Amino acid sequence: MDDDYRILARFMIPTDAHVMRGCLAAAGISAIVTDDQHMQANLLLAPAIGGARLLVLEKDAQAAEEILQAFQRGEFALPDDADFDPGHNPDVR
Repeated sequence: MDDDYRILARFMIPTDAHVMRGCLAAAGISAIVTDDQHMQANLLLAPAIGGARLLVLEKDAQAAEEILQAFQRGEFALPDDADFDPGHNPDVR
């Protein structure tokens, strides 16, 4: 069933799950992070509950897996010398 959710990945650091969810959202894939708040409240329980779960719809699972693998390979990493000037907008002249 395409409208069922499946676990794409588990993360021991909840913030990592949310970063990955953001990468999927940027690609147009809806994702849900579960158990993250429970882990934030008590990180010692994280191994017992298996970490924060990142869920995607079954129909998006293959595309989401490809994005997850690209992320893990470092394809989304920014260079160390990246310049982030919030006041600079290259589209405004």
